Amino acid sequence: MRILHTMLRVGNLQRSIDFYTNVLGMKLLRTSENPEYKYTLAFVGYGSNPDHAELELTYNWGVDHYELGSAYGHIALAVPDAAAACAKIKAAGGNVTREAGPVKGGSTVIAFVTDPDGYQIELIQRPQAA
Repeated sequence: MRILHTMLRVGNLQRSIDFYTNVLGMKLLRTSENPEYKYTLAFVGYGSNPDHAELELTYNWGVDHYELGSAYGHIALAVPDAAAACAKIKAAGGNVTREAGPVKGGSTVIAFVTDPDGYQIELIQRPQAA
């Protein structure tokens, strides 16, 4: 078994595509529309299945926001340099909610950013992630 994708419901599909591609550097892999059930999907990622897990952005027509609830935690991305990633994300208009620094009680360098719908994304510094 392997993880194929994670799905997030988004309030504005183009805004989310722009964030994940322009701010986080993912590629738009494919889209599909289902008029009968009134939703549109966009898959983004750093590569396609089955070699890479993808992020499925689901836009249910006419729904512009969601309550995230208390169960959702975050998506984690490996980055070669968390501070440099934060600077690049801020320069692209992204929202850094925790600057790069060691995780509490440890030495791993992490940072957090928030996407346009409020989903948290953790950046974990791993020099081999380049």
